[in-house]
Amino acid sequence: MAHVTNEQVDRLLEQALLLDDHGALARRLDALAQGYESGEMSRAAILVLAAEEWRQAGQPATALDRYQSALEDGGEVPVDPRAGIADTLFELDRPEEARALIAAVGSGDWNPATALTVAETLMAYGDLDAAHEWATDGARACGAVGSGIRDSLLRTRYRIRVDLGLPEDDLDALLDASR
Repeated sequence: MAHVTNEQVDRLLEQALLLDDHGALARRLDALAQGYESGEMSRAAILVLAAEEWRQAGQPATALDRYQSALEDGGEVPVDPRAGIADTLFELDRPEEARALIAAVGSGDWNPATALTVAETLMAYGDLDAAHEWATDGARACGAVGSGIRDSLLRTRYRIRVDLGLPEDDLDALLDASR
């Protein structure tokens, strides 16, 4: 069993970037999750990283399994694993399941990082109205204090708003102020 540090995971991610081998990184993250005993990040967070790498490696079914494992693990994660599950379900051409899962996420507690992921997913799959709603709600949930997530939500929301032909509003002013 292993104690996992952020530095250890960062090194793995850095190596994968250099080698451009998402499958190898996914397998190493899987092994890390299997041997997990304690760490600076949760086992669930490692499983989410593995899921993302499996998707990059062209293995969405395996990614779906890892996201599900992260959800079942229940550990602390920056983004609700259901957002990744929904994105993967869209990729697997299962949009009804994806939309139902997004509705379930929206009916509970979510954080701005989850809102950003859901907004980007909905935007990618052509549901601009719902994407705009998630980006708007996520930006408002960030409060008045600027953050990287809030700025990302505002930028995403701006792109969606322009595509929808909606007029500028008070949140657009926040984007201007953050530059």
